[in-house]
Amino acid sequence: MKSYEKLEVKFRRLSNFSHLSAMVAWDEAVNMPTGSGEARNEAMVELETLIHDEYMSPDVAELISRAESEVDELNEWQAANLREMRTRWLRHTSVSKDLVQRLTFARMKCEQAWRTLRVENNWKTFAPLLNEVVQCGREEAQQRSESSGLAPYDSMLDLYEEGVTEELIDFSFEPLRKFLPNFIPEVVEKQKNEKLVYQEGLISKDHQRALSIKIMEFLGFNFEKGRLDTSHHPFCGGVPDDVRITTRYSESDFTECLMSVIHETGHGSYEQGLPIEWRGQPAGSAMGMAFHESQSLFYEMQIGRSESFLNAVTPILKEFLGREGDPARLWESENLHRLFTRVMPGYIRVNADEATYPLHIMMRYEIEKELIAGSLSVKDIPEVWDTKMYQYLGLRTEGNFKDGCMQDGHWAAGAFGYFPSYTLGAMIAAQLFQAMEESLPNVQSEILSGDLLNVKQWLNDHIWSKGSTLNFNDLLVKATGDTLNSQIFIRHLKKRFLED
Repeated sequence: MKSYEKLEVKFRRLSNFSHLSAMVAWDEAVNMPTGSGEARNEAMVELETLIHDEYMSPDVAELISRAESEVDELNEWQAANLREMRTRWLRHTSVSKDLVQRLTFARMKCEQAWRTLRVENNWKTFAPLLNEVVQCGREEAQQRSESSGLAPYDSMLDLYEEGVTEELIDFSFEPLRKFLPNFIPEVVEKQKNEKLVYQEGLISKDHQRALSIKIMEFLGFNFEKGRLDTSHHPFCGGVPDDVRITTRYSESDFTECLMSVIHETGHGSYEQGLPIEWRGQPAGSAMGMAFHESQSLFYEMQIGRSESFLNAVTPILKEFLGREGDPARLWESENLHRLFTRVMPGYIRVNADEATYPLHIMMRYEIEKELIAGSLSVKDIPEVWDTKMYQYLGLRTEGNFKDGCMQDGHWAAGAFGYFPSYTLGAMIAAQLFQAMEESLPNVQSEILSGDLLNVKQWLNDHIWSKGSTLNFNDLLVKATGDTLNSQIFIRHLKKRFLED
């Protein structure tokens, strides 16, 4: 057996370990009793140590080197797979076993506590737990920096989308930073004249769940290899052959659940659409989180909040949520479109509209950079958060931790460097949709009629089927003909919110 073939066997084994880890993470968030955290933490530390030891095995490094010397014998997919093997090997071996163990335990303990403490608005108890995670995060960034040659924060960004740096983010965010402060008040003023009809009363979780499943089926989600559950924070987990989507329900506002489900279905559809013949191999995996978020935001923002899509699903919404005595205008697509495109600065990121959402990301990006650099202490996060919320969104969060700095689970989970992926993903989604419209001139009318086959086929041809065979820039250029372009996203916002 050649060196490359031996590596495929090893990395399939590592993929199986990751499969187990993903299922355990889903179970922890959805099913695990609150008193079972300590035992689960110990088990997860053991599993992560086992994975780390597998990567650290001397024969892995030796096989990669040998296979690279024989790369001319490999086909295009195999060569890409070998490149991704080295990337994964470098990422895992750049962090010490001791830190892997401490970080795994700290983040699991913190995230489990966060689920309860956020509801209680209990920053005092949460802060020391978060501080442990931040300390480990700083060590992780430093160790990765020493191994990769990247700056510490760049080494964390690279975990979530290879090739993305602070320089690229600053360059991409700056046009939005200049554009949004004037754009948002203009949209808010314009929308003051729009008359909206809201549904009165509460909508049961059972009705919302039934609607969610129907919409997921409408979008093409395969329930033979996936499921929908409830968690504190919506997410998409699992593996391509077993995708686990979660949502949460507000009985006073069905739009929150509906849009989170459409968003997570975008993630899940990407996973289910990855090339079957390369399952279990690095090249057959999804790209990083910027591209992953582009798929969820393509579904949610580009399609889900469009008037064409809302017109197509109006009968479904009315079937599951309609009541005798509802105003006739409530279920008109124009009214629904206005409901789903309402711009209003708010506290909660996951409920933010498309125009204010990037501002939520910018402030988190600025804060986590300082946390990793050590120039910001955990104890000072609430004050800095309040200052930036007022600066960006005109809102105050002093004393309101659950709707402020405790609202997200990312930092509790040690995911420093993830947040920029959301706005990068929104930009990519707008760019992909523009390219798709150019190649499919009738796509809006197809969406209007409820036909999403060509949409999914286009995404499959340009993104899903590629796995991780291309780098960030090459995949984007091949799919859209352009590098990351903030102006396309800005034009999309202008068209959606200012054009009648």
